[in-house]
Amino acid sequence: MIVASGLTKTYGSKTAVDGISFTVEPGRVTGFLGPNGAGKSTTMRMVLGLDRPTAGSVTVNGRRYADSPAPLREVGALLEAKAVHPGRSARNHLRWLAATNGIPVGRVDEVLDLVGLTEVARQRVGKFSLGMGQRLGIAVALLGDPRVVVLDEPVNGLDPEGIRWVRNLARRLAAEGRTVFVSSHLMSEMALTADHLVVIGRGRVLADCSMSDFIAEHAASYVLVRSPQRGEVADVLRRHGLDVAVHEDDELRVQGLDAPSIGELVGKNGLYLHELTLVRSSLEDAFMTLTADSVEYHAATPAGIAR
Repeated sequence: MIVASGLTKTYGSKTAVDGISFTVEPGRVTGFLGPNGAGKSTTMRMVLGLDRPTAGSVTVNGRRYADSPAPLREVGALLEAKAVHPGRSARNHLRWLAATNGIPVGRVDEVLDLVGLTEVARQRVGKFSLGMGQRLGIAVALLGDPRVVVLDEPVNGLDPEGIRWVRNLARRLAAEGRTVFVSSHLMSEMALTADHLVVIGRGRVLADCSMSDFIAEHAASYVLVRSPQRGEVADVLRRHGLDVAVHEDDELRVQGLDAPSIGELVGKNGLYLHELTLVRSSLEDAFMTLTADSVEYHAATPAGIAR
């Protein structure tokens, strides 16, 4: 379990993390989300003792990471996959980590096989692709068979098969009762992986809840209705107390009633429908809604780009 309490980190006059508190519990995948500059990486570095908090505290299984007698056996982490000497082979990199942490050398071959690097285990890491480097970083995180796993952008550089593999791995580790804390910018993937979310913006916690509660609270589903009699249909629905938003291309977005009931209501009034579709909210929709005021960097719209 990871417990942060009033965790704060400042750099001069800049506050990167501002008094955040949250708990990452075992047995589930907790997703850690936030816009660029929100303080995610700083928070993860404080969890792992790489940065010292200005105030507050963070513990792993009841103690500071630095106080663990066998840190690699207790916490496995991937923060920067390419932080490896380029002249070493993947196998030798893992062997020295195993030797210095009292881990049997046989575990090296186990994790190499687990992450799919057995055939390139003797190659120099400097020749690895980004995806192969990510797999080696995950192998390092799993080397000590830890009860707590912290992964920062673990699918970066991976192909679709690799992304699915990381997703299944995270869920399997959680099913084994481990604490799994994953940061990612890929909303579609996080929606398939995480059970619980901690969302931060400008160094503060914006949400700490289950995936389903987060989507339900921050992005509503609606029924998409298209009709050649859009105005009449909208009037009928509004008279029955429904929330109706008018969009282009004869599109209505209706809330307050399910799709079959809307169809029956419109039909009873002798009106035609060309489309009746339930549009479910996505994690991306909810995330963008919640963090709209916390985005530090905004890109120009395509219309503003010179041709």
